[in-house]
Amino acid sequence: MIGYAEVEYLIYNSHSLKEKRAVLQRTLTRLKQKLNVSVAEMDHQDVWQRTKLAVVTVASSKKAAERELANALHFLDSFPEWERLAVSYEWL
Repeated sequence: MIGYAEVEYLIYNSHSLKEKRAVLQRTLTRLKQKLNVSVAEMDHQDVWQRTKLAVVTVASSKKAAERELANALHFLDSFPEWERLAVSYEWL
């Protein structure tokens, strides 16, 4: 089972693309090290205070994929630099 989540975030206190990318690099690197997911920025690359991320995991069952994505979103939400605006899921 492949679980896919698109997550949109508002990044507080980001006043340049350099600051935004610093936040993204730090959080995405930690996420990849901690959990069994792949993650990439999908949209809003040229906007300072927004980002849309794609988080993907592969598991033996839908329940395991849901659990891994939930853990990834919980981990991302734990950073005070941003706030989640929207999330959508797909299962393959």
